[in-house]
Amino acid sequence: MTDPHLPEVIKERRQLINVAYRLLGSLAEAEDVVQETYARWYALSAGQRAEVTVPGAWLTTVASRICLDLLGSARARRESYVGEWIPEPVPDRSSSGGRACVDPADRITLDESISMAFLIVLDSMTPAERVSFVLHDVFRYSFAEVADIVGRSPAACRQLAFSARRRIDTSRSPSGTERSEVVRDFKKAWETKDIEALIGLLDPQAIATADGGGLALAFRDPINGGDQIAHAFIEIATYGPAVTLLERTVNGQPGLVAQLDGTIVSVYAFDITHDRISRIWAIRNPEKLRSWTAP
Repeated sequence: MTDPHLPEVIKERRQLINVAYRLLGSLAEAEDVVQETYARWYALSAGQRAEVTVPGAWLTTVASRICLDLLGSARARRESYVGEWIPEPVPDRSSSGGRACVDPADRITLDESISMAFLIVLDSMTPAERVSFVLHDVFRYSFAEVADIVGRSPAACRQLAFSARRRIDTSRSPSGTERSEVVRDFKKAWETKDIEALIGLLDPQAIATADGGGLALAFRDPINGGDQIAHAFIEIATYGPAVTLLERTVNGQPGLVAQLDGTIVSVYAFDITHDRISRIWAIRNPEKLRSWTAP
């Protein structure tokens, strides 16, 4: 018997991917969560599915609960991770930096809630804070709905979201054009090995973090200070493989990718404060670059 809810259920896939990615910071894990969510939907009997008045709400609730469980075990999983862990970067699907042809249902909506800086802050929250904040502040679920997912009272979820909200930097960020110019200047200085230009583009208190996951060569510990970062990137340009740097949109923000023999081997995301780069995230773990390299 055909599921009468099939069109509505399939239509929810993009929403589920977007929720799960923001909750987990991993596109691969988000896709697994969505697959498990659909598996649980079709594990229901026809009668049980008929009793669900709003399938989309049911699917989001189940996906969010799965994410909540995964977030609870993430700390243990991170302890065995080699080096620093950075959220999985996602490309702008409309650019040539990612897969040219992709099902619209698999696309991540690019906005401020997906920037690498935002995801890093989300990652510092407790699982309950993260779920409460993302579902309420990003996806506009009521605290009553969030409470049903988190298993706490609406008042408690409101407090969790408030606590999470205080961690979000509300200071003015440069415009997209200004960000692009800074990243473009960084690319040029890096390519020409102009260390003085690099130092001038970096905040003196800047931090650079790399994620190789033990599968790709990357500096193990964060590099602190603009001067030290500039010297490190000059060393990479001088002694590393001859890569081609390209400007690409990374998590909705101007970023860079490094290509070696036509394959993307590194993705660089930036946070820019007062026209200077304050954070650099270098993702080199090939398992986190699948959405950039898949045909």
